[in-house]
Amino acid sequence: MAPFGFTPPENSDNSENPDNGMPDFSALFEQLGISPENLKDFKNLGFLSGGNPATTEFTFPIGIARDIAKKFVSSQSLLPIGKSDLTQIHEAMEIADMWLNEATVFPANSNEKSVFTRNDWVDATMAGWQLAVEPLAAGLAQALSSVIQTQDMTESPIPVEAVAGLLRGFIGTLIATQLGQCIGGLATSVTGAHDVGLPLLNPSRPALIPQNIADWSVDIGVPESEVRIFHALREGAVARLFDSNPWLVDYMRMAIADYGKGIRIDIAQMQQQAQEAMESGAIDPNNPETFTVALNEGLFTPEESPQQSAALAKLETALALIDGWADDVTTLAAGERLPSLNSLRETLRRRRATSSPAQQLFSSLFGLEVSPRMAREASAFWLAIRELRDVASRDQIWSGIFPTHEELGDPAGYLASVEIPDDLSGL
Repeated sequence: MAPFGFTPPENSDNSENPDNGMPDFSALFEQLGISPENLKDFKNLGFLSGGNPATTEFTFPIGIARDIAKKFVSSQSLLPIGKSDLTQIHEAMEIADMWLNEATVFPANSNEKSVFTRNDWVDATMAGWQLAVEPLAAGLAQALSSVIQTQDMTESPIPVEAVAGLLRGFIGTLIATQLGQCIGGLATSVTGAHDVGLPLLNPSRPALIPQNIADWSVDIGVPESEVRIFHALREGAVARLFDSNPWLVDYMRMAIADYGKGIRIDIAQMQQQAQEAMESGAIDPNNPETFTVALNEGLFTPEESPQQSAALAKLETALALIDGWADDVTTLAAGERLPSLNSLRETLRRRRATSSPAQQLFSSLFGLEVSPRMAREASAFWLAIRELRDVASRDQIWSGIFPTHEELGDPAGYLASVEIPDDLSGL
């Protein structure tokens, strides 16, 4: 599981951008009326206990995430969309639509296709991010609320309900801050709305970012027109997938919700960790900042529960299947019409192996390393299904039983396992 409080992106510099940093624990101590001397008694570390979402609805502060993301984007290069950008991107999308009609049974979206600046992408996807991440924040708040109910707060200078309210807001701010940093970083690298593999637009529709596509094509020796069509094909394919399979949207969000619900906090273990940290000097009771450092380094990271492990396995497999399916559809749609197709696919794989948008996001929020190898296995799986059967049979799998990670290596065995026999008399 990711460190409790998560970690900032590698390219962030909190010393120069204090507004983008993690929340100030020293200020929280003051709000709770906890002095440095009180820290010697771990029971008074009240902020490891949380509010009760059962009595007060949890609200995720998405505005904080948006503001932090936009501050990050503004600190980078931000180009407007020119008339030539619109013409070129729309032309690429039209070509992609025609080619995709031959490569998948899922129809083109009737929704408007979009061309985004980096800031446009942040604004357009923010509601989708909230739906995706709010269950994680709510799950953490719920886990913390179960802790506060076991603590003796009779000596606290403020009522338990007030402490709970402060902590709900604090947890929301904590995750919104990290999410904003992730979104800001992604906005400078993703090529479209579905590059991360999550359903971020409602309704689903293709959307491309000309500035990032132009950056992506630098120094790869491929005409930019081919690069645009390649990304338009992948973006259009995933948009069709989500638009035609709304249950998949719910499936992925439920996996994140299950992960959040699976958070469990062992207060006895944390008490022991805190005591050992103070005895070793890792936490100085007279310097609350040392607690902030220890927290962000994962000192009090809850252990991953079996429910969380199962949820992450579902999420990782779904992400790999989406990425692999998009690769197979794009390859089939492009055929011989994109001379540089193999080079473009290899460039994408190489970049995803080192700095995949999904890797950046899920590593930061969940500690989940989305395996590039699994995406390659999924691509080979979809190709094998198409060759064993046909395009319609391949796409029909999305409305049936998902293959497991183990079944990706045995497409024929998977087909046999989900096939309904003609003679049902033996059942």
